[in-house]
Amino acid sequence: MIRVANHLRSRRTPNLPAPSQAHQGVSTKNHSVNQAGTTCPKAESPKPKAGSRNSAGVKIKQVPTLRTILDERVREADRGLCEKLDNNRVRCFSCGHCCPIPEGQPGVCKVRFNRAGTLYVPWGYTAGTQCDPVEKKPFFHAHPGALAYSFGMLGCDLHCSYCQNWVTSQALRDPSAVSLPQQASPELLVQDAISQGAKILVSTYNEPLITSEWAVAVFKEAKAAGLITGFVSNGNGTPQVLEYLRPWLDLYKVDLKSFDDRHYHELGGRIGPILDSIRRIHQMGLWLEIVTLLIPGFNDDPDELRRLTEFLAAISPDIPWHVTAFHGDYKMQNDVARDTNAEDLLQAAEIGRDSGLRYIYPGNLPGKVGERENTHCPQCHKTLIERYGYLIKNYALTAEGSCPKCKTAIPGRWSTHFEGQITAHPFSTRKSAHLFTIQSQR
Repeated sequence: MIRVANHLRSRRTPNLPAPSQAHQGVSTKNHSVNQAGTTCPKAESPKPKAGSRNSAGVKIKQVPTLRTILDERVREADRGLCEKLDNNRVRCFSCGHCCPIPEGQPGVCKVRFNRAGTLYVPWGYTAGTQCDPVEKKPFFHAHPGALAYSFGMLGCDLHCSYCQNWVTSQALRDPSAVSLPQQASPELLVQDAISQGAKILVSTYNEPLITSEWAVAVFKEAKAAGLITGFVSNGNGTPQVLEYLRPWLDLYKVDLKSFDDRHYHELGGRIGPILDSIRRIHQMGLWLEIVTLLIPGFNDDPDELRRLTEFLAAISPDIPWHVTAFHGDYKMQNDVARDTNAEDLLQAAEIGRDSGLRYIYPGNLPGKVGERENTHCPQCHKTLIERYGYLIKNYALTAEGSCPKCKTAIPGRWSTHFEGQITAHPFSTRKSAHLFTIQSQR
């Protein structure tokens, strides 16, 4: 069976005390894990060399670190996503940091690194797989009810203190974030997706831009099998990486976390590349939806929300905007006083409507935001898709994706008919795809 990381089973990451959630055979910063799964403090004395023997004459086998394991699962970067610099440095174009990486060092993401003047990138593994209703991604205007097969790798170019997938995204940056990779191939991932009944294959859980080479390999196989492909991303892209992805990508969801560059600096990035990427993704003709996780005291200022939604509406008033409720997670998991309520979401939705956006979806609080969960015709206001959370309760679009009452075309990527839902809840994959946990190749 495929081993699916527990933290991928729901939108909320469980409260994982560090380092007791470390996996067998993995070293963390201050602890190691024995075969019983319990953590032991590391000794401060020098590590014994592999192959040496202890006082009882037993040969000592050194425990591989996550860094060591991941360094074995790489390939050279695509030539279009890097360039040679002086002094054996290399510049990476997979994300908006455009890191000039010295020899022997990784980029900001911690998973793309320079070895002898050559950029190496993640390859041949997944940190977990899961089946989700496409509404969970969330995509509300792309094949409603379809099953999305989600896969991810490790690492991220940002370090959000409230990250809901921190166990995968913050691997190699946070010693508490330990998630063993599972060896995989594009063929096996696509085969498993099809066996589950998935229509869409989505790269998510970590930041997919920094693992674009692997995503493209998987997406090529998916396209050949007739599947739709998608990214769930922070949008911190570059022109180079978006052009590289363009032929193989159908759907793109961007987390627009704020409209204040100071806030992005707190998260380890800049707002400029994100805004530029949003414009480019839309211009490229990929289907684009935007999510803003509304965090009281961080990005809920009405003026900031007004500028954010006016920016989106200026690109296109038809871009769906999901404004979703925050709950404490990761380093903010005990900050329950800042949890977003329904009134906060509805006020943000009103700001978006005043800015000219036509499709606004308050999320993460099913049943508490009234008709706002549904898709309505902007012309005659007929309810076209009725939802409760991820559940499609009623579907009224025509085969052409139009309102049946007034014939107004509704922007999106629609199927010719509603094919029902396999599930309205995430579930772990049921059949074997011959994936297995990687310990070490040494």
